[in-house]
Amino acid sequence: MSKHKELLRVILAISIIVVGVTHFLTPEPYVKIMPPQLPYPLGLVYLSGFYEILGGIGLLVPPVSQAAAWGLIALFIAVFPANINMAVNHIKLEHIPDSPWVQVVRLPFQAVLIAWAWWYTKPSDWEKQASLIPKSLIPKELELK
Repeated sequence: MSKHKELLRVILAISIIVVGVTHFLTPEPYVKIMPPQLPYPLGLVYLSGFYEILGGIGLLVPPVSQAAAWGLIALFIAVFPANINMAVNHIKLEHIPDSPWVQVVRLPFQAVLIAWAWWYTKPSDWEKQASLIPKSLIPKELELK
């Protein structure tokens, strides 16, 4: 299971980094689904994109990976109102099918993302954990036990 867990860690990390980058490259769709009650929608889109990128990278840095997973959980909860706003107000986005069904399916998918990130809040096998940094460069005192 550990091998699959680490492959899925890399998939989540890369996916969330890519999504975070899109917040900067094409912020308009994210701004469009932002609940109108929230101030500075473009700023919040950039902020969430920044934390998605940071969280994705953090998942692949063993000394901070558990903290990054908790941060992603908080982020997934924080952006949930935008998904609710999109579904409730039937906000159409380019390249996403305009179907209430698609918009509603996105809502429980947020729980899947939260559970996926939660999996990485637990200590992993140091030797097998996926890492952007060669483990030989990580000081021993930073190894998670």
